[in-house]
Parts: sequence; C-alpha cells; structure tokens
Amino acid sequence: MRRPSAGRITALLAAGLLLPALAACGSDDKGGSATGGDSALVIYSGRNEKLVKPLLDKLEKAVGSEVEVRYGDSAELAAQILEEGDRTKAGLFFSQDAGALGALSREGMLAKLPQSSLDEVDASYRGGDGDWVGLSGRVRVIAYNPDKITEEKVPDSVHDVVKPEWKGKVGFAPTNASFQAFVTGMRVLEGDDATREWLKGLKANGKTYAHNLATLDGIEAGEVEIGLVNHYYWYERVAEKGEDNVDARLHFLPGNDPGALINVAGVGILKDSGQTETAQKAVDYLLSKEAQTYFADTTKEYPLAAGVTSTVEDLPPFDSLESPEIDLGKLESLQETLAMLQDVGLV
Repeated sequence: MRRPSAGRITALLAAGLLLPALAACGSDDKGGSATGGDSALVIYSGRNEKLVKPLLDKLEKAVGSEVEVRYGDSAELAAQILEEGDRTKAGLFFSQDAGALGALSREGMLAKLPQSSLDEVDASYRGGDGDWVGLSGRVRVIAYNPDKITEEKVPDSVHDVVKPEWKGKVGFAPTNASFQAFVTGMRVLEGDDATREWLKGLKANGKTYAHNLATLDGIEAGEVEIGLVNHYYWYERVAEKGEDNVDARLHFLPGNDPGALINVAGVGILKDSGQTETAQKAVDYLLSKEAQTYFADTTKEYPLAAGVTSTVEDLPPFDSLESPEIDLGKLESLQETLAMLQDVGLV
C-alpha cells in the first residue's frame, strides 16, 4: 500500500501549527476511548463522545459485533491514521468534517463503498472517488440579536461584515474547527489572496470568542449584534432553554454565499484493516432511518440520507439552503488555513 510521505505527516502534525490550534478548537471535543476485544470493530471518532455515544451503542447492537471507539479531534485522528498506514487498528473513521476524510482519500487509505451506500446521499456530500459518504450536515449562518438589529438589516453575505459600518459588531471564533473549515472553503472558492484580505477586515471589525456557544453568549449579552456560527448550536440552546428564553435568532444566507457553507460529518472504511465487512454494516446502519433521525432530532443537524427529516425541530428544508457549490474533499487543506490565520494574527 502507498504510504504517505513523511513530509506530509510532519505537515499535518506540525508542532506550533496544527495540533495547538486544533487543541483549542471545537471540533467536537476530546474524549476517552473504549476498549474491546481483538474481534471488535475499531472506530476512530472525531465526533464528540457525548453527542454520538448513544448512537454508537445502538450501532454495536445493529452490527452484531463489539465496538471499540477512540475519540479525538478529526484532523489529529486522520494524521494518526496516515502515520499508522497499513498498521492502523481503525476499521472505520467517523469524521466531524469532510476535510479529514478527503486527506485519507487522497492518500489511498479508504476502501471504495458500494454504490448502494453512496446513492443514499446527494453526490455533493460524498467523496468523488466513492470512498467516503456524508452522514449529517451543518450549515454556517449569521446569528443576530433582534433587540439590536432587525433581520432585514442583517448582512446577506459574509463579505458585508468587513465593511466599516460593522466595526465592533461582529463576533466569531477563529480557533473553532467549523470556522476554520469555512475559511478553507472560502480559500477554495475565492482564492488565498481574497480570503486573506477578508480575514484582515474581519479582524479589524470583529470580536473574537473561544467557541460558537461563547459567540452566542456575546450576541445575547449585547456585546455584538451579529456572529458567525453553525446553525445547530442555536437549536441546541433552544432545546435546553426554550426559544422565548434565547435572545438570538438565525439568518440563513442567500445567493450561494461562501458564508453559507454546508460541511458534513461522514465515514470512510480503512481498506487494509481486516474489518471491512463489519465496518460496512456500520456504514449501512449510520445511513439508516434510525441513525439519520438521531442526527436530526438529537444533534440538531441535517440528515443527509434522502427522505429523513427532524421529527422535533422546525429547520428550514435542506433543499432550500443556498450553499456554495464546493468539493468538500478539498477542505483538507487545513494546514494552509491555519498558517493564514496565524499570519493575520487570528490564532
């Protein structure tokens, strides 16, 4: 099997760049690992243990095999798999974002999935080489404080938030993985020079927060009027406190704006793990109505399998979202994004 170059692994694991920045970001947070026997399906999960453990407990019953889960940051786990090569114990990689899956696909680490699995989701949300598939989607939005601003005055483009009139009124979380994926998407869509200038403008105008929930806190407290976040954080807060007790609302961006990026959590099977059959059963389960409904109802994300919607949340229909067209696998270039964020002084 083709092994990734030492230079590529070093770049992914670069001290002072990738790991420290990601340690601070909300990927889905760090967790521990469960231990199982030699016949267990080993899952490397970049999703937060609190969010997905109930689902993976159900998966264990569905596949009829013990499941061992190692939780961590998606990018760090992908880098570990690249370093382990064909010695990896991982049978399934459950990533928080498409970029980490794209990195493994590029290095030939993932097995081709059957067409029946790929056909469960739109082609935009699966790997171009047919070796990973998206499970759930998260859309970038602008949250705002309706006591400070009406929705009609909320910008319809992230390009507008760097204009002078928004100075001191914009919140964002530069160390958060979802923000970094969005910036990577802007780089893919509009180029590095334009993205760097936009980041400089955002730095001049904005107030930084530790993560998306802190950004929402700042909006509700009136520290800023608007903030750049993922949609589901607001829905989680509403589920916890009730909509009447949440002093923020969401604005979904129109016109295929780069600020309306939809990133996905997804899975890929490690092709040389010897766990392909059980891992495929896991993929089938994660695309099932039961699992997809879990994403919709519990994690407040958009299920990507056709025909599944939330039974408890009133989200805008998925097909109504005006997200930019982008090859999500190209979001793997996170290291360049982190270098750019460092260069402009945001991380």
